[in-house]
Amino acid sequence: MTQRDGATGDDPQLRTGARMLELVDVHKSYRVGPVDIPIVKGVSLAIDGGEVLSIMGSSGSGKTTLMNMIGLLDRPTQGKVLISGQDMAGASADRLADIRNRTIGFVFQQFFLLPRLSARENVELPLTYRAVPEAERRRRAMAALERVGIAKRGGHRPSELSGGERQRVAIARAIVGEPALILADEPTGALDTRTGIEVMRLFREINQERGTALVIVTHDPHVADQCPRRVVMSDGRLVDDTGTFAHQVRPAA
Repeated sequence: MTQRDGATGDDPQLRTGARMLELVDVHKSYRVGPVDIPIVKGVSLAIDGGEVLSIMGSSGSGKTTLMNMIGLLDRPTQGKVLISGQDMAGASADRLADIRNRTIGFVFQQFFLLPRLSARENVELPLTYRAVPEAERRRRAMAALERVGIAKRGGHRPSELSGGERQRVAIARAIVGEPALILADEPTGALDTRTGIEVMRLFREINQERGTALVIVTHDPHVADQCPRRVVMSDGRLVDDTGTFAHQVRPAA
């Protein structure tokens, strides 16, 4: 992945076509009163550049907590998170936020679009945090909206968009910074079947065109079936990891 928008040579990069991220025996507990409640219990997982995998599990299995640690949104209670081989244990909150902003795109079931901003302005947000100039932000945001097929709706606020359109805006926001990894938490859960199929097709196209790795958290076996690799969580543990990294896509130079 090339450096851009304020990246420094000392920061780890999620690189397409290489071991990008690794969890080593990670545990996560939350304190409730005097009691520590274990949520993730000793999971090890490696993700390569360009890979597509699903994380499945029932409610309470720990899959979303695992995704939050993959996305550097939460720190493990025990164990290591490695980005390009570098341990993130000592990284400051600001540094983790910067790595997330430059290298990871997030797509959530509830979209998390700011209601007072237009679709285009929502897509611009990751670039705003990078201090990208306004004209360049607008150009890149419109290109991302064009890629997901709703450039004509760029001036509309979220309340004026359908659920499928809002999810496409969320995907455009995730890809506008050209991340090496997209994390999607139940991305089709709030959508009808037809729109969900279209969203999954869009994810596959982005993977093939850009070499973007995809991690999709889902309880839906039909969504998981579209991923070459399937990871299954149960009671905080990784109980199955099947499939292969079928191909390694590199974006054109």
